[in-house]
Amino acid sequence: MSKQEDIFKKVVSHAKEYGFIFPSSEVYDGLSAVYDYGQNGAELKNNIKQYWWKAMVQLNENIVGIDAAILMHPTVWKASGHVDAFNDPLIDNKDSKKRFRADVLIEDYCAKLEDKVQKEIEKAEKRFGETFDKNQFETTNPRVLEYREKQKNILSRMAKSLENENLADIKSLIEELEIADPDTGSKNWTDVRQFNLMFGTKLGASAENATEIYLRPETAQGIFVNFSNVQKTSRHKLPFGIAQIGKAFRNEIVARQFIFRMREFEQMEMQFFVPPGTELGFYEMWKEKRMNWHLALGLGAENYKFHNHEKLAHYANAAADIEFKFPFGFKELEGIHSRTDFDLSAHEKYSGRKFQYFDPEKNENYVPYVVETSIGLDRMFLAIFSHCLKDEILEDGSERTVLSLPPALAPVKAAILPLVKKDGLPEMAEKIFNDLKYDFNLIFEEKDSIGKRYRRQDAIGTPFCITIDHDSLADFSVTLRERDSMKQERVEISKLRNIIDEKTNFRNLLSRL
Repeated sequence: MSKQEDIFKKVVSHAKEYGFIFPSSEVYDGLSAVYDYGQNGAELKNNIKQYWWKAMVQLNENIVGIDAAILMHPTVWKASGHVDAFNDPLIDNKDSKKRFRADVLIEDYCAKLEDKVQKEIEKAEKRFGETFDKNQFETTNPRVLEYREKQKNILSRMAKSLENENLADIKSLIEELEIADPDTGSKNWTDVRQFNLMFGTKLGASAENATEIYLRPETAQGIFVNFSNVQKTSRHKLPFGIAQIGKAFRNEIVARQFIFRMREFEQMEMQFFVPPGTELGFYEMWKEKRMNWHLALGLGAENYKFHNHEKLAHYANAAADIEFKFPFGFKELEGIHSRTDFDLSAHEKYSGRKFQYFDPEKNENYVPYVVETSIGLDRMFLAIFSHCLKDEILEDGSERTVLSLPPALAPVKAAILPLVKKDGLPEMAEKIFNDLKYDFNLIFEEKDSIGKRYRRQDAIGTPFCITIDHDSLADFSVTLRERDSMKQERVEISKLRNIIDEKTNFRNLLSRL
């Protein structure tokens, strides 16, 4: 097992052991690629949502939020292109009987070429030491140039074939590159065919009269069909945005990598409506703003990069992903797309209703253009969780596992720990707990030694541990232990609220934007 696989395995087991994520319906052997968030996972997830919502809606005067229904009129999905075009290229291996996304097999092959590039860079760094010029090496080294050129040609050919729906060439490309089933090594492939990702269901009291509808594959259409409702009631002028957090459903061919690709997932999306001709300027603006939102978490700029799309979706005139370095490599975390007027014009055509905006400055009506920012909440959870989970060797040689979450996102802000279960310490601890619980999510723990309790709180990412000991009864002070430094200091009980708030409130994060 590689080091990365080992790290990822630890992420999955830690998530279950400490109440973050459980396989759904586990007592019945689970349901493939569906997961439940446990008590700590639900808190972390809600905090990520809050961070996004506050940054997107609360801090922007011209962005409002809605919560549209999951079930929508079936014509919505005809108008949006999902009925006809929401497909992934599917390929089966004849020997292993396993199913794969053909484009993902090719992308994974290209990722291995990039791994080779990184190995060349690392070798050169060791060889040349401080005199090493990385940029010059990347632009002049023949091997690096060869790998990058090959990568570019492969992705460009794939994008063109997918755009032209030339599935035979996708199969030819897989065969030419000698791509094998990653589990068995077999290269015996079927033809590539298209597979629609939408879940169908029925709406109605009886089978004969039921209407065929879909579980929404994205949250964006709920925003588009409500454009006029929101614009008229909010009285916003362009440019303005509509944000939403909600569930979406996709019948993925290969759902894998834990919560990275699931069949039921949550999206945080914002559609920004702008005058035609201004969209590319706003597209660049939102690329920068969204990257800043990620960087404010302090997970390291080296773990993010932009990836511009070779193949544009049918509705886009520009598109880029923000990729994050997961344990299994750089993968898409968020998409920023310039969607033109495709969606509003399509709904205007299919519904017969006007989706126009009257611009008082230009004294004319037009269909607005749209810039979209769309992030997978579950992927964001995985990015933060996997990056913050660390094993540390301490000065005394002992080890600890710590989840060094940004304090504002931590599920529990402070643990209240009476040193022993007697002598009035639990009663005093409860009084502190009851005083602080209105402001912070807390945990009260009195089982096990204080050292074990500290370790448990480190593992769930609690920023502060508050220990009540015998001296506390006399001096009304407690021992405050900080998670990352493990530094302990005596603090007056009356000062706890301000100390915890200063470290854990959202103001700290939001002020960095």
